Amino acid sequence: MIKPLEETILGALGIEVTEVSEDKVVATMPVHAATHQPFGLLHGGASVVLAETVASMGTWNLVDQENEVAVGLEINANHLRSKTDGIVTAIGTPLHKGRTTMVWDIKVVDEQEKLVCISRCTVAVKKKPKAE
Repeated sequence: MIKPLEETILGALGIEVTEVSEDKVVATMPVHAATHQPFGLLHGGASVVLAETVASMGTWNLVDQENEVAVGLEINANHLRSKTDGIVTAIGTPLHKGRTTMVWDIKVVDEQEKLVCISRCTVAVKKKPKAE
């Protein structure tokens, strides 16, 4: 059973998943107090949360949801441009769709489609634990 998204970090940061297909996942996140670091800039960790969300949702969309789950295994990110307000959009595309792992390329862009962050995320495909 999946939790309501508003009760997760997605809800806390204002992340909205706007598109999910086999070859692309898109999500947006506001740049505001909850996603700022102490100097008033978009926190790199918030960009990473957005990127991993896109990769995990994309992987989950591709697995047997009755029997499998998708969990982040590794992520890296390069923060290329600062941002103080507005919206950022993450666009994820799969680089590898395997049985046990999937690798995603995620670009986080601003409203003018300028790169804010580039990330690559490996997501593990795990069997759901059996209910006891």
